[in-house]
Amino acid sequence: MNIYGLILGAGAFLCIGMFHPLVIKAEYYFGVRAWWGFLLVGIAAAVGSLFVGNIYISIFLGIFAFSAFWGIGEMFKQRERVRKGWFPMNPKRKDEYKQQTNTTDI
Repeated sequence: MNIYGLILGAGAFLCIGMFHPLVIKAEYYFGVRAWWGFLLVGIAAAVGSLFVGNIYISIFLGIFAFSAFWGIGEMFKQRERVRKGWFPMNPKRKDEYKQQTNTTDI
């Protein structure tokens, strides 16, 4: 029997589960400008996965990298969820949540 598939599946599940609250907290405290941090972490993990000798650690780093990349898109979606009232707004940054009106629409 080979248990490594289950171990990596559990690692992927935990990794994705970890990034969900990270995106919410990062958007709350730093706004969407925190996407740079997710990008840098993702790039570092992707590069790390290329140079690690152990195949399982390399796979996990790849999963981690693409979870970080996924978090970038979710950061901008999270801002929209906050604007809709689905998540709490950081009162210190309430000006960032104002909808921009498009004056070219007639």
